[in-house]
Amino acid sequence: MENAIMLHNLTPRDLEELITKVVKEQLQEFVKNVPIENPDELLTRAEACALLKINMTTLWNWSKKGRVISYGIGNRVYYKRGELMGSLIRIN
Repeated sequence: MENAIMLHNLTPRDLEELITKVVKEQLQEFVKNVPIENPDELLTRAEACALLKINMTTLWNWSKKGRVISYGIGNRVYYKRGELMGSLIRIN
């Protein structure tokens, strides 16, 4: 019974505080283990489309209109993750 928690003599407020404490600890542990996204990470066209949930034609049109910035190396086209996320606009 080492891991048992006794709930008698525990007020509802005490139980709420205990649950809140445990949830906060678990969230902090989760956040520590989430990889930090690199805003300068170069994404391929396919990765950019997957990130924005759009098709290649839409990405090409947005690039042509200047809504998103594309970068080239040789005959390859890349997009910076941070710039793609920054191109999103709030609707309401």
